[in-house]
Amino acid sequence: MTTFNAFRIHSDEQGYRAGLEPMTIDQLSPGEVVIRVAYSSVNYKDALAGTGRGKILRQFPLNGGIDVAGYVVASSDPQFREGDAVLCTGSGLSETRDGGYAQFARLQSEWTIRLPEGMTLREAMILGTAGFTAALALFRMIENRQSPTMGPLAVTGATGGVGSMACAIFSQAGFDVCAISGKPEQADYLRSLGATEIVGREALNTQRPMESARFGGGLDNVGGPMLASLIAQTAHYGNVASAGLAATADLPITVMPFIIRGVSLLGVASAGTARDIRDAIWERLAGPWKPRQLDAMCTQEVTLETLPSVFERMLAGGSLGRTLVRIDESLP
Repeated sequence: MTTFNAFRIHSDEQGYRAGLEPMTIDQLSPGEVVIRVAYSSVNYKDALAGTGRGKILRQFPLNGGIDVAGYVVASSDPQFREGDAVLCTGSGLSETRDGGYAQFARLQSEWTIRLPEGMTLREAMILGTAGFTAALALFRMIENRQSPTMGPLAVTGATGGVGSMACAIFSQAGFDVCAISGKPEQADYLRSLGATEIVGREALNTQRPMESARFGGGLDNVGGPMLASLIAQTAHYGNVASAGLAATADLPITVMPFIIRGVSLLGVASAGTARDIRDAIWERLAGPWKPRQLDAMCTQEVTLETLPSVFERMLAGGSLGRTLVRIDESLP
């Protein structure tokens, strides 16, 4: 029986702890598709789960990692064959079932995505949940009639994983992008992703219920007063997508932007996205929305052994772009 390494998270009478330990495939969460994992990635949610600073896991123990990509080694579902390249993001990984921080993973075929043509496994995991979330936000905004003619799309937390992806994907889709960041030293990086304007957080420090319309819409990863200010500065019938709460889950706002300008606040829940929308977004990410700068957006590549230090740095606000986890050195 094959034994492999997994970054496993426990919470029991001995406390909350996480680290590498041996496992067998029989110990993995049930599913129809067994894959040999090539890559995963590190998201803010992974850092919260791996350190215990956020209530992410709903059962214990579980392997961490909400993203995974690799090659099928066994499948009881005939739509997947040995050797197929596949990926999975969200869909209960590292919440209710074992995630991607392991040399093998067992997935539910319902949520297993065949790698789209025009994309490598490595690219899929540089994108990961961050890229999927940014693309889902754009998908929802466009469904609600967002267009480039309405003005630039603001992106808060622009140097983070989702923010970086949003800058690149929105720009690739034909929108002007205003990157909002507290890291002025990263202005060149943000411009390289396609941001046409970079401003500091003070651009969203108003506390008035409405301001002059500055943005056509945007994507917020922060929450709280910054999200409220972004909504207050959004043009008529613009859309603001909410995808994170890096600062706070609170939202100090009035209904005035909604009933006077017709602004829409759209929720972005990437983990529970329906399969048909999931497929449509991955096809776009492999095609017209695929960022040209993916390699540059992968600012570090790490292994399972170094995950704890990566988590600490991310939670301390020290991350930039995307962190790729290379799990199998022998796979492309």
